[in-house]
Amino acid sequence: MLNKICVVTGAGRGIGLEIVKKFSQAGAKMIFAVDMNEQELKSLENQYPNVRPAKLNVCDRPAIAAFVDAVKAEFGQIDVLVNNAGITRDAMIGKMTEDDWDAVLNVNLKGVFNMTQAIVALMTENGKGSIITMSSIVGTDGNIGQSNYAATKGGVIAMTKGWAKEFARKGAQIRANCVAPGFTETPMTKDLPEKVLESINNKTPLGRMATAEDIAEGVLFLASEKAKFITGQVLKIDGGLTL
Repeated sequence: MLNKICVVTGAGRGIGLEIVKKFSQAGAKMIFAVDMNEQELKSLENQYPNVRPAKLNVCDRPAIAAFVDAVKAEFGQIDVLVNNAGITRDAMIGKMTEDDWDAVLNVNLKGVFNMTQAIVALMTENGKGSIITMSSIVGTDGNIGQSNYAATKGGVIAMTKGWAKEFARKGAQIRANCVAPGFTETPMTKDLPEKVLESINNKTPLGRMATAEDIAEGVLFLASEKAKFITGQVLKIDGGLTL
């Protein structure tokens, strides 16, 4: 990760925060920790000299363009983009509102498109880059009560496979991959009932939920030069749950 300029969205907590830490420890030159919550980002700047918090909404295209222009002016490159920002608005389809559908699609799918479209232009100028987008086993295998979330997480896989072909077609070494976590110990899952957690662990061959670090290690691998010939793939990190 030496000399790499990285952008991680949804970096304020959970998996995104752990990805930022891993990138920092691996020696990245600068990691832009992007999130809507400034309070959650503040401590990062003090702990890690190569991390810079950036308040940014992945649905705000003009703000994204201004952000990328500023990074380009200072560093001339963005080597790694991690599309991690995401939300849930779960409901059975009969009770899912249009607002619930639109909110999740806007952040989880269009937000990924917005960030990638803005940043891949700079990657193309430099002829290299790695884009990692967070999908989910819900996007590969489905889940009850998550029509909107499943649509976005399946959608980013389809976009990623297209990008792997599109971004490399003129010889650029730009890679695009997805990580599909299983159930993970994050603020999103901490309120699940004990019976649900026990059921998940019992169904998982490795007998537990993933930690944020488990997921971040996979992202770090795909971002690094160790994965320089891997593109268009979906890396499941689920302890064997979907076997």
